[in-house]
Amino acid sequence: MSFTIFVAPFLTEFNVRAIDYAAHMPGVRLGVISQEAQEKLPQYVRSRLTGHWRVDDAQNAGQLVTAAEALARQIGAPIHRLFGGNEQIQMPMAEARERLGVAGMSSDTVRNFRDKAQMKEVLRSVGLPCARHSLLTSEAAAWAFAGETGYPLVVKPPAGAASQATYKVENATQLRDALDKAAPSPANEVLIEEFIVGEEHSFDTFSLHGKPVFHSLTHYLPQPLDVIRNPWIQWCVLLPHEIESPRYDDIREIGWRALEALGMDTGVSHLEWFRRRDGSIAISEVAARPPGAQIMTLISRANEFDALGAWVKLIAKDTFEVPTRRYAVGAAYLRSQGEGRVKAIHGLETAMQEVGHLVTDAKLPAIGQEKSKTYEGEGFIIVRHPETLVVQQALTTLINAVRIEMG
Repeated sequence: MSFTIFVAPFLTEFNVRAIDYAAHMPGVRLGVISQEAQEKLPQYVRSRLTGHWRVDDAQNAGQLVTAAEALARQIGAPIHRLFGGNEQIQMPMAEARERLGVAGMSSDTVRNFRDKAQMKEVLRSVGLPCARHSLLTSEAAAWAFAGETGYPLVVKPPAGAASQATYKVENATQLRDALDKAAPSPANEVLIEEFIVGEEHSFDTFSLHGKPVFHSLTHYLPQPLDVIRNPWIQWCVLLPHEIESPRYDDIREIGWRALEALGMDTGVSHLEWFRRRDGSIAISEVAARPPGAQIMTLISRANEFDALGAWVKLIAKDTFEVPTRRYAVGAAYLRSQGEGRVKAIHGLETAMQEVGHLVTDAKLPAIGQEKSKTYEGEGFIIVRHPETLVVQQALTTLINAVRIEMG
């Protein structure tokens, strides 16, 4: 029996599912470190835990070390693995693993994924295409970069996630506004890079001991940054059936080379990339953790397996069983019009009459629900079919027909 610790700052639906899977895995005793009391876990999950330790700040490596050591003493067993899925805890977990002597991705490797400026330097050093960029410590440097590169540009934190605190700037006035918000200084570095025009995608990979064992990819419709800047847009993510098509040979080669250069070992990675109008590729950024925006669910439905559970098993047991790809899948994100609380859902019944037979998962907005603070919106509907075109048409039907009224 091995003792594994899962770090979950907050007991979100994703984290609860991962904890549930790990807690029921044969041969694994599971401890959980979180900022929330274990009573927030469902009883059927809580009853399977070997131990739980609450910390004030899961992004503090010292607190993770103290909690992990306490759990190990309580269980009377050495720690086999310490991991979690949230982007912001990847570095403190790596530092904690090093101090505890637990196997896993090192802090130097994690920094390649978390520090977006360093990431691009690593990728460029091996000849991989990515956006021109600069790490700013002053406003003067930003103006110099803009003068050399031109507009549009993107200003964002070097260790950001999910397009948070990210600004697209198309002229000097917008750059002035972004710099006022970002406030670059030696103590607050800010990343500026060219805004790539083209189609945006993800390339999602399961790796074992540095070798890719499974991959998937998606199309973002439209780009996430456009979604954030226009909160009325109902957007989609499409996972095509034809992932092995020659049209994706270039991103497979570039994606795997990128993971090798960055030092990916065992785990799931989420690489975001662009197809420029001339057909060339540019890497946006890479994360060494499972993707958000329901992409793990899309991967599960396309391949008829539990992708989240496979990730947990990959980390805890160093094993992965390659599934068979069977379907194209897509998610339509339902986003409200206006502010307030959900007052009504319009067009859902009509849309379901047309595409309801394709739906595999749905989280519909509840009347009275508060407006979401994330770009995923108030709910989503996932559809599946062997033909990619059928899924695309169903997604179009959903985002055009369904409207969330606020009041």
